[in-house]
Amino acid sequence: MIDFRPILFIIGMLMLPLAVAMSIPAIADANAGNPDWQVFTIAAGFTLFVGVTFVLTARSSIRNISTRQAFVLTTLLWIVIPAFAALPFTFADMDLSYTDAFFEAMSGLTTTGSTVIVGLDAAPPGILLWRALLQWLGGIGVVAMAIAILPLLQVGGMQLFRMESSDSSDKVLPRTTPLVAYIAFIYLGFSMLCAFAYWLAGMGGFEAIAHAMTTIATGGFSTRDESIGHFDSAAVDAIAIAFMLIGSLPFVLYLRALRGNPGSLWRDSQIRWFLLIVVTVVAVMTAYLYFNGTPVATALRHAAFNVISILTGTGYATENFGAWGAFALPFFFFIMFIGGCAGSTTCGIKVFRFQVLYATAVAQMKRLLQPHGVFIPYYNRKPIPEEVSASVMSFFFLYALCYAAIALGLGLIGLDFLTAASGAATAISNVGPGLGEVIGPAGTFHTLPDSAKWLLSAGMLLGRLELFTVLVLLAPSFWRS
Repeated sequence: MIDFRPILFIIGMLMLPLAVAMSIPAIADANAGNPDWQVFTIAAGFTLFVGVTFVLTARSSIRNISTRQAFVLTTLLWIVIPAFAALPFTFADMDLSYTDAFFEAMSGLTTTGSTVIVGLDAAPPGILLWRALLQWLGGIGVVAMAIAILPLLQVGGMQLFRMESSDSSDKVLPRTTPLVAYIAFIYLGFSMLCAFAYWLAGMGGFEAIAHAMTTIATGGFSTRDESIGHFDSAAVDAIAIAFMLIGSLPFVLYLRALRGNPGSLWRDSQIRWFLLIVVTVVAVMTAYLYFNGTPVATALRHAAFNVISILTGTGYATENFGAWGAFALPFFFFIMFIGGCAGSTTCGIKVFRFQVLYATAVAQMKRLLQPHGVFIPYYNRKPIPEEVSASVMSFFFLYALCYAAIALGLGLIGLDFLTAASGAATAISNVGPGLGEVIGPAGTFHTLPDSAKWLLSAGMLLGRLELFTVLVLLAPSFWRS
């Protein structure tokens, strides 16, 4: 039987900073004279009360948790935190049901960026800031999870990135805390730099801060209904592109660069593959727009911004790319699944898994041609263990299976094919906008049935926790002593 007391203790400890974070939009609303400051204050007090209760109830049992407890903790944490983060959305003067509020909170914390809120231009500052804060907190949470949890749990091939200093026993979470703290400072530094750059480019201070938080988190929540397109600025677009790419690279390598090893960024094959993919897909879309009558400079600007936004899972938009023609729809649909690098704030399948799959396939073809030869797949100039190859192939299979299940479920609920297919893709890949008139870049998820929103929320959770972390809890054998 799993001992839940350490799990409740850690969840309670993490609810305390969430309560503190709620006080920030409360101050913003109070300063603007908006009565929603009371909503944030009460929600913060309730969250603080529940968090302290968990901590005091389970404080005597805290110790280094086991692998099975870590699976439960990770999943419960990403359900409980959005459940409390949804409270300000529910009771603020936004006319949102709890279903809508939970969807918005889950979308924020998983850095998906899908929204049900209509009329962001007139929304109070507290709500806008809370959305940005959720994505910013979710972004650093994603990086911390990719560094400290998933490699130790051997989820989807993430064991490739297990730190040498990590504990090799059945216990988890021991020696990565200082590493995560250093990376948090880097994350904060990039956020401040991005906000300053936005401000220099002409954004107001509030909007610069809000967009900086959602850019470095590759989340995509904006303060405007037209997203980044509202500013219609080439400088803003360029800054967003730069920091979306920065958020898509492994944060551990930034730390190594700061410690005197800047060459580690370029030597990492995952980064080289990612940048090659970025250049290729941007070039293809630029050429497509150019040959369809768009001036080359405009084609490059619009293609680079929107392609990189969807590829990295940020979800900003400057144009309704769903209206770019028949080629654009399948193009954007497929790049939704790619994502960025492991250890970044991005989403999707991740580039390293494509590398492992490619190396394994090449080795297998060589074996077919030379049955008596010995061919070993490599990643970053190191042999890929068989269990990693098996884990990555299992991940691809489950990813396709879960995507199909979500898409079919949305179809059964009554959504049209394009909305169901792209909605499932954007949820499990944590991208943000889907395709089509309903949930495309020019639409929102507001009109979808509640059942579809809950299913999409589950898809966001599955995608953000790399499938296995959630699905393993459904196995009866997991719960047996």
